[in-house]
Amino acid sequence: MITLSLAEIAEVVGGRMHDIPDASAQVTGPVVRDSREAGPGSLFVAFVGERVDGHDFAAAVVDSGAVAVLGSRPVGVPAIVVDDVQAALGALARHVVHRLGTTLVALTGSAGKTSTKDLIAQVLRRKAPTVFTPGSLNNEIGLPLTALTATEETRFLVLEMGARGIGHIRYLCELTPPKVGLVLNVGSAHIGEFGGREQIAQAKGELVEALPPAEEGGTAILNADDTLVRAMASRTKAKVLLFGESDEADVRAENVRLTDTGQPSFRLHTPSGASDVTMRLYGEHHVSNALAAAAVAHELGMSADEIATALSEAGSLSRWRMEVTERPDGVTVVNDAYNANPESMKAALRALVAMGKGRRTWAVLGKMAELGDEALAEHDAVGRLAVRLNVSKLVAVGGREAQWLQLGAYNEGSWGEESVHVSDAQAAVDLLRSELRPGDVVLVKASRSVGLESVATALLETGTEGEVAAR
Repeated sequence: MITLSLAEIAEVVGGRMHDIPDASAQVTGPVVRDSREAGPGSLFVAFVGERVDGHDFAAAVVDSGAVAVLGSRPVGVPAIVVDDVQAALGALARHVVHRLGTTLVALTGSAGKTSTKDLIAQVLRRKAPTVFTPGSLNNEIGLPLTALTATEETRFLVLEMGARGIGHIRYLCELTPPKVGLVLNVGSAHIGEFGGREQIAQAKGELVEALPPAEEGGTAILNADDTLVRAMASRTKAKVLLFGESDEADVRAENVRLTDTGQPSFRLHTPSGASDVTMRLYGEHHVSNALAAAAVAHELGMSADEIATALSEAGSLSRWRMEVTERPDGVTVVNDAYNANPESMKAALRALVAMGKGRRTWAVLGKMAELGDEALAEHDAVGRLAVRLNVSKLVAVGGREAQWLQLGAYNEGSWGEESVHVSDAQAAVDLLRSELRPGDVVLVKASRSVGLESVATALLETGTEGEVAAR
């Protein structure tokens, strides 16, 4: 973060200074909410959680070198006390972003946000210093904490924005006003909370509504292949740039194919030229993510050749998202267990089939959360797709939703041993350990709450028969 005195911070957040012997003391280190990350020059933000109260760690973080605590009550060490810690954190982020004048890129969508954010960051940092959201810290706390890691050298700030309701993205844009706004897609993720895809589109479109007009440099980057996203052009005064495989897209892909190992290859076209891309990532769904990243990079001044080179060399920066590992015995484990929704689940199955040409393929799948009334139909559809794609074996893990996955496969024609339902992750591991053969490809995917990454971890622990940790 830029250097600020405690007096400046107190003024920005509307706080009261307690036990501060020197108001001119400088915060020169990071702003953190995890006491273990506190160090010399840092500012510790104390939140009261369901099980842990950050204020209880105040003395320890100051002993570790933190300059002060930002909290909701005096703690006996230097502190700036506010009525609402989250609002104060947001105000501090807004102040710092305004001071820096960094070009802020914000993105949202139902699927692919984190993978696309990682691609954008890897492309842009070839041009200039870039700060971006780590992992999926895309909410009211993670976003300002990310913004506060920017410094005077930061040229681009790339922020992922999540939403669980109307107004959430509008609030995030008030904290960190974007200049470039990217909307990837409107899918079924969180449809149970929103109530329908139209409501999801309403929420995601708050991003383009927050952009400055075109004459002030605002640019909305929209998916030409998603009708609900494309319609958002009418909701912004910013310049509109379209990406996708549509002929009408400004940034588009031609001659899309998958390599023998399941990695996408295509001809990238931008308004400034064309160049070939072969990605290191797995699955055709990454083509759309790459085009979105290319559109951002083009808008910020990069050439088609520069973008294509960066996309071809970019890797996965976030855990458990199509992580591909080959065991010594030739079994390939694809850990895509960070999260799941109908769109990402179907894309992962297609990637599995592309990777497994000539080999046995296993889809170890679990619950997709927050689908509301659509849950039965969506799980049934995924089970059916596994059969249509000729996945060798579906292992449905868990309770009711897993039973729906298997039922879909059964109704589509999987009447033999092509699909099986098991109760939990350990049962899945036991089954796989007994039946996997060298050369098999195993996909593991479910919503984060299911914890199926433990299955992938266990399969990669060759030579051990340890049990999967319970969740």
